Parts: sequence; C-alpha cells; structure tokens
Amino acid sequence: MFYVGKTLRVLGTLLVLTLAYAGSARASATLLLEEPYGKLGFFTATGHSAVYLSGVCAETPLVLRRCDPGELGAVISRYDGVGSYDWIAIPLIPYLYAVEQPEDVPLFVDGKMVNFLRDQYRRKHLEAVASDKANGQIPGGNWYELVGTSYDRAVYAFQIETTAAQDEAFIRKYNSSPNHSHFRTVSSNCADFSKDVINFYLPRALHRSVIADIGITTPKQMAKTLIKYSAHHPQVQFSRFVIPQIPGSVARSTPVHGVVESFFKAKKYIVPSAVASPIFAGCVAAVFVSTNPGHFDPARGALIFNAQRELEPPLGAEDRRSYQLELNHLAANEATESHVAKAGKWAHLFRNSVPDFDAQGRPVFRIQSGEQVVSVGISPSNILENVAAARFTEELLEARLHAELRHGSSPKVSESDVARDWDLLQKSRDSYYAEASVRMNRPLQSAASTRSERAGNRP
Repeated sequence: MFYVGKTLRVLGTLLVLTLAYAGSARASATLLLEEPYGKLGFFTATGHSAVYLSGVCAETPLVLRRCDPGELGAVISRYDGVGSYDWIAIPLIPYLYAVEQPEDVPLFVDGKMVNFLRDQYRRKHLEAVASDKANGQIPGGNWYELVGTSYDRAVYAFQIETTAAQDEAFIRKYNSSPNHSHFRTVSSNCADFSKDVINFYLPRALHRSVIADIGITTPKQMAKTLIKYSAHHPQVQFSRFVIPQIPGSVARSTPVHGVVESFFKAKKYIVPSAVASPIFAGCVAAVFVSTNPGHFDPARGALIFNAQRELEPPLGAEDRRSYQLELNHLAANEATESHVAKAGKWAHLFRNSVPDFDAQGRPVFRIQSGEQVVSVGISPSNILENVAAARFTEELLEARLHAELRHGSSPKVSESDVARDWDLLQKSRDSYYAEASVRMNRPLQSAASTRSERAGNRP
C-alpha cells in the first residue's frame, strides 16, 4: 500500500505539472497589415487588417476551438458584405492561398486560377457563409476576401506571444457573443475588430489616431501602435515577418496609407482641394507632415514567411544580383526572346488555359498545345511530374524567378525560396533537353552541363 500511495502521489504531481504547463504554453497572436489592391478610393488605400491566432482554430467559419497538435491556427477578421456576420475565421493556409495543404501552394497564378481556387474552396467549406445562387452560380458579395489573400497583396505580420489560457478565454468570449454584422467604414471596420482582438490579449495596446486618421481606425495605425507598444514593453515577445504576394499576372498591391496620408498623396483629392481651398489643403499638408515624422516601413527587420519552412531572412542584395546575372545568362543562351516577350507569351498561354486539379487535387493549368491539351502543374509538389509540359514549366519558373529577383520596396523572397525555384528550373530544363533529344534522335546535352561550361557561375 505504501508503494501504491507513493505512486499515486507521483502521478498526481505529474498531472498537476502537466496541467500547469499546458495552461502556460505559449501561442501567438499576429496582427496582419495587408496592402491595398485594385482601384484605390479614399478609404480603400488603407488596406485591410486581420488577426492570425496560432492556437485558435476554426471548427467552422463561425465557431472557434483550441487547435489540435500540428494545426496552424486561423485568421479572424471583420468583413463588409459577407453574410450577416460580424467576424469569420479561416484556417491560415486557405486564408492565404485558397488551398488546404502547404505543398499545393501555387508558384505562379493568373486571375482565372485565383478565381477557380477560391470558388472550389468556397464550395467545399464556405457554403454556410457564401452559398450558391438559386441557379447554382457563384454568389456575389465580398466572400472572395476570405481566401487566397496572398494572390492579391503582400501581407505584413506583427506577432506577440500569448498563452493557452488566453486563447481559451478568447474562444469562450467570441463563441458565446452575438456574431451579427455591424460593419461601418468609419467606426466599426476591419481595423477596429483587429484592435479589439489584440487588446483582448494586451489591454490598451492599440488605439486610433484622432489627428492622422481623423479618428478612423486604420490598419497602418494599428501596426504602428503595436510596434510602439512592444518597444516600451520589452517583456512582450515581439517579432515581425512578411508574407509575399504570389508572383503572376495579377496586379501587384500598393503601399498602405493612413487616412490623411491617403488624401494628401492622391492627386485626384489634394489638387482639387488646393484649387478650391488652399487653406484646407495647407492644413492637410501640415497634419501629414506632423504625424509622419519618419517613414514607416512595415518590412523593416521582417523575416520571410513560407508555408513549408520556418521564417527566414530575406535574400541578400549580393545573392540577388548573382542569381539575376545567372538567370540573364540562362536566357541569353537560348533564343533571343526578351523577358518582356516571354512575359507576353505567358499572358497569351494563360488566356488559352483552363485551371483545374490533377488526380491528387493539386492545381494545374490545362494548356492547348497544337492538337493536344498539356497539363502543367504549378505547385512544388507537381510541377515536374509531366515531362511533356517541360517547356511550359521552364517558362513558368523563369517568370517566377524574375518576379522574385526584381527590385522592390519590400523583401519578396528568402534564399531558400530562390534556391528551390532555381533547382526546379534546372530539373525542368534537363527534362526539356531530354525530351528534345529523344524527338530529334541526337545526343543529350543537359541544362546542368550547359550551365557548368560558363566560368564563374554559382556552384
């Protein structure tokens, strides 16, 4: 009995320690600052805001639960014109890419593929909030904002550590509170919702600006105040990263602005105002200068997000130049087609392609090539599977690499991303050379051997 009692006491102690550890386990809440895209109006130039909770998952888009081991959490935000709900929660990978598995994230997309992936995910998971029309057609409204946001814009993430206990309290509160839409652009928008979520974890951390944004809560102001709060509270475990926009023919997003900044930098607003009332325009300029003492760079010090790896530093300038030179050499040794011409060629292929899934449910383009339809995989998991598509695959990977290596105001890629894409390009070229050699009945010269003939290339 002594040994039994001692064993029970030991097990009891271990149980208490386990529960205590579980109650203090670290999770995270991440404020997402999303760049604007499309035709910019007075308020749309402020972008969008959401919160990613790594320990909170979506049982349904309207019901929250604790995440099981291995799950990545959910993004929760307020939308205008999506059913009658105040907030909707979407798993992280679908929210960013409209696919369910990280290995299926496309490397390159066009508008048709984006629409296809979003609608396929909606039909499978989002009928409760965005059901088909009576005739079976795609519904209207802004439901498309729920998934695939990384096809439209770059996203900047500002992360704080939280606890499992805080997540439990958050789930109880939001599951038990009414979820009825009361979206208002001026006083109850997406940034207001994000402010409330972050302030649930860090009380009074975020606040609006009465001067810079005339009292309207904006995504940029939320990011600035969270950065400022973390600087004054070093006990808060704070980090930042960027989720790049997926390369493709979809227009690139633009820098995010505050309200006064948006007004001041838009000629269609400030020029007529200056003509009609120079005093008013002068006041706007004064407010802009006084509230923007330094340039706010959301990408400063940010790591690069990849759905299949840990966060990594952005590609260095010297490495970028080296890869760019090598890519230019690669193109120079082929036909005299310019990069612009190739981009135009891809645009033509996209116009004559049909988005689809392969037998494993991974995204592909069906492209008409002569009398045949060629299936071109566009995710890392299937891009090299069809040897007959090697020519198309090579052009797609070259287009992606050019987009990744292009100069820009924010980091777009990590070295691991470029190294992977470069390796895929080499393998695709080898497949193309092999197929061409078989067709022409001549000895094979691989892309790798062609590349090794040039002195001074990257190993």
